Amino acid sequence: MSRRASLPGASELFRITTSTASPALDLPPQAPPEPVEKPQPKPAGNVRPDQLARSAAPHGSGRTKHDAKITVYVSGDELVAMEQARLTLRAKHDLVVDRGRLVREAVAVLLADFDQNGEESVLVQRLRVVGSDGGETED
Repeated sequence: MSRRASLPGASELFRITTSTASPALDLPPQAPPEPVEKPQPKPAGNVRPDQLARSAAPHGSGRTKHDAKITVYVSGDELVAMEQARLTLRAKHDLVVDRGRLVREAVAVLLADFDQNGEESVLVQRLRVVGSDGGETED
């Protein structure tokens, strides 16, 4: 005797098990829900063309299929901090996000701040502190 389990085939698993005369199947079709349109922010008159692409998506793209990919290397401490932030979002704010979404949202926030504040943005200020090799600059 074989020790292999005998399992039903696909035709058994996916067969119709209810009668077509069932009242549950005679429900009238429901109209699809109306799409909710979000108001699009209007760019200011002095917006550069490179800012238009970023201002069109003020938030991270969320859980959608993405057509572009980058690889970012982080230190162990940065990874632990990201995981702690992710777990805190889940425990204290009921927000379940993966690391990719967390990074996309952080990038969206930094780019929006950069578009709005330019020279005084957090991104410019932090990049001025860090040298071109990624290490701290010496004063």
